Amino acid sequence: MKEYKIVKQKSSLLKASDAEFETDLNSHAREGWQVINIVYDSNQMIMKAVLEKDKHR
Repeated sequence: MKEYKIVKQKSSLLKASDAEFETDLNSHAREGWQVINIVYDSNQMIMKAVLEKDKHR
């Protein structure tokens, strides 16, 4: 079974750096999460990543 998580960029694209978002994604990767999709939310002007990992029972 899989579990999913949505990670939002901490600040809008106008203020954010790619490095900050990359650091956040790498932190989740160390916990076993894998990015399966990244989308742009035009209302909030941020990127959102959909993460997936195996759920341990």
